[in-house]
Amino acid sequence: MKVYAMVGIGKADWVEKPKPKCGPLDALVRPLVLAPCSSDTHTIKGVLGVLQDRGLGHEGTGIVDEVGELVKDFKPGDRVIIPAITPDWLSEEAQDGWQQHTHGMLGGYKFTTQKDGVFSEFIHINEADGNLAHLPEGVDPEVGAMLSDMTPTGFHGAELANVRFGDDVAVIGIGPVGLMAVQGAVLRGAGRIFAVGSRPNCVEIAKEFGATHIIDYHNGDIDKQILDLTDGKGVDRVILAGGNQETFTQSIKIMKPGGTLGNINYFDSLEPLKIPMLEWGMGMGHKDIRGGLMPGGRERMRRLANMVVAGRINPGRLVTHRYEGFDKIPEAVQVMSDKPKDLIKPVVICEW
Repeated sequence: MKVYAMVGIGKADWVEKPKPKCGPLDALVRPLVLAPCSSDTHTIKGVLGVLQDRGLGHEGTGIVDEVGELVKDFKPGDRVIIPAITPDWLSEEAQDGWQQHTHGMLGGYKFTTQKDGVFSEFIHINEADGNLAHLPEGVDPEVGAMLSDMTPTGFHGAELANVRFGDDVAVIGIGPVGLMAVQGAVLRGAGRIFAVGSRPNCVEIAKEFGATHIIDYHNGDIDKQILDLTDGKGVDRVILAGGNQETFTQSIKIMKPGGTLGNINYFDSLEPLKIPMLEWGMGMGHKDIRGGLMPGGRERMRRLANMVVAGRINPGRLVTHRYEGFDKIPEAVQVMSDKPKDLIKPVVICEW
């Protein structure tokens, strides 16, 4: 089968591999719609070292091609959502409520890090009954692909920050994940939402999703801007969905005592994160710092799809670039790396 893979630092290309074996609890899926992610571009650049000939990609929808003899709820021909996080549900960590960290830190994130990703003609899914979700009738596969990672990660930011009714919330970074964090904060009852970003199309959708204020970092330090707008008090919750080490420090500065920072940002540098001691109350300000990988699995995907069906969310608004044909994966990955000003999220629409 064809797999689009990392072949060296800064290099990705097509490689030929044997079709994966389908275990008794597993499934093989053919892709319907695939979505490159910034994480794929980080991987190609070498953040995880050289993953020689390892297939890229972790977001998409597909059609079940084969199932193991113990799979009960899926059959060939079913249209499915493929979650980015596919835990081993019988593991000790999953039993303890931390399925994202199956067999060790971030271990539920298997695509590319442990095995070939979804940019493959056949996608291997471990524990299919626990990890696949049916794509509801009438839901476009490209909308389903936005449920693989962007939507649940953004929503997890709102969960980590423990957004409550009436909270003032800052969402820093309004790319695809940050936009869904805005949506998640609204659904949890946020009051004012300060969305930090400057790209016109992202700003437009942030407002559409419920942001009440747009903070453009080109106009000065974001912490000063937000503190000015809150009369120096700061916000109750911060969802960090972009930026760098300095942005992390600014996040702590804008939190009220008793506030919570929910980090879903992928820091691709090993430089230390700095906590400003004064604004952290010299360690006693009751400012909680939380960061986590979004939960995976079937039930979370099912619930998100149910919200689409009910008209509560519209993650399809994230898609700005469409490529027709499985062979267009390299172009979609390149545009994700180039990040033109009108980009939010590209998808590859596969035809079989």
